[in-house]
Amino acid sequence: MRIAIFDPAAGISGDMTLGALLALGVPEDWLKALPGRLGLGGVGVTVRNAVRCGVGCTQVEFTIPEQPHGRHVGELVRLVERAPVSDWVRERAVRAFQLVGEAEGRVHGVAPEQVHLHEVGAVDAVLDIVGAIEGFEQLGVEAVYTWPVAVGGGWVEAAHGRLPIPAPATAILLEGVELATGGPVEGEATTPTGAALVRVLAAGPPPAQWRLVRGGWGAGQRNPKHYPNALRIFLAEQAAQAGRVTLLATDVDDMSPEYVEPLRQALVAAGALDVQTWPVQMKKGRSGFRVEVMAPEELAEPVTAALFRHSTTGGVRRWLAERATLARRQVTIELAPEVTVRVKVLEQPGAEGVRVKPEYDDVVAAARVLGRPPLEVARVAQRDAEALVAKSKE
Repeated sequence: MRIAIFDPAAGISGDMTLGALLALGVPEDWLKALPGRLGLGGVGVTVRNAVRCGVGCTQVEFTIPEQPHGRHVGELVRLVERAPVSDWVRERAVRAFQLVGEAEGRVHGVAPEQVHLHEVGAVDAVLDIVGAIEGFEQLGVEAVYTWPVAVGGGWVEAAHGRLPIPAPATAILLEGVELATGGPVEGEATTPTGAALVRVLAAGPPPAQWRLVRGGWGAGQRNPKHYPNALRIFLAEQAAQAGRVTLLATDVDDMSPEYVEPLRQALVAAGALDVQTWPVQMKKGRSGFRVEVMAPEELAEPVTAALFRHSTTGGVRRWLAERATLARRQVTIELAPEVTVRVKVLEQPGAEGVRVKPEYDDVVAAARVLGRPPLEVARVAQRDAEALVAKSKE
């Protein structure tokens, strides 16, 4: 599972997020085409390399024509609702603008949809929010997490005077988010747009186990000399298969074996990593079977509850264990238009190369669509995966 992790040690804004996403590999041409796709004509997009405290970053800047009338948040929501983006992007972008409207509305005492943004700020917010969310989709990210968010310190100039940092609307948008205090960050480190992106994208702190794929830095507009004013985003793979696990075991002799498969499905749905069963001889000569389950340590309770609920057992043995695993990743092989098979790639130690294994459920589904034997489909997927992995290492 591919994940992303915000590292907002110097805060977060929309342009910093876009810069970090481009540094991670999102195509520059995609971003330059975004204003036209959204019906925002006349907007220029500049992408440049920048350095912040010796760290190479990507910087994004929009050139937006000034218009006298500005836009209301309700109008921006309708613009996003009509945008040619996926449902996943649209849902989060609309929610981001709703949150901005609610926050600004609470500060100024107006209805959220009537919050007014001047034209440059409104267009910039649309490009930042839609672009950032769609950028994660471009990278194939399935979940986003965040470390504590720096807000900076001091005062910020607003339309009606100087306000303490975080500004009132930003503070509202960051409600429920873990913040970082202290440190060298000065001025407004996190903008309302950045705070809204954290709220709609991030699911809290990252998981305990993950493997780093690469990182990217997005530069902010300011360039202080004593800290890098930039947002770092890590692209990673979740590694739930590594680390400490809880083993659960129970023996049953009063449950029909035909209900073992529903039990296995319920355990996996509760978070189990593996479920095994085998026949055992129980007391008084009765035949039974043992169920042994491996689960992440933090999911021991819900998995135990599922074992009680979906079996006839009256007691479960539990103990902690550690397991060593090979580093793993996943590639997707296309066998025909809209027919794909996920293939697990295990990195073997030393110079022994990799092992690949097609996912069984994908193989069976692809075989059904293609009208070919599953074993044949598995062989083709394995062959193509091995070729793909070898090519990536050239």
